[in-house]
Amino acid sequence: MTFQHPVERTDERGRGGRFEHLAEWASNFTASPAFYGLCVAMVTAFVVVHVLGVPLSWQLFTADVMTAVTLLLLALLKNSERRAEHALQTKLDAIAAALLEQGGSSHEARDALRKVIGIHEEA
Repeated sequence: MTFQHPVERTDERGRGGRFEHLAEWASNFTASPAFYGLCVAMVTAFVVVHVLGVPLSWQLFTADVMTAVTLLLLALLKNSERRAEHALQTKLDAIAAALLEQGGSSHEARDALRKVIGIHEEA
């Protein structure tokens, strides 16, 4: 088991393993109308089970299903969030590096930019 950043678990072409693919699929699915419909159906089932006074075992079952879905989505969506965060940071670093290469800004601004993105000139 590895505790690396999700992007560090990808190969040179940016492709990850099964978990990364599943997390990406889950991210796309949860943004779809189909998932919204599924959530409405689960909440409706939860309310109906309680309103009808169905035995406690069914009430617990519906609550457990909703909890399990929540926990799974939390893990999968956090993975996708971390990957998107890393992609954004990479783009910002590239922009900052390009600005530094242009060199048109003041020395103070360039020094501040170098400090923020961690670029240090070797002496």
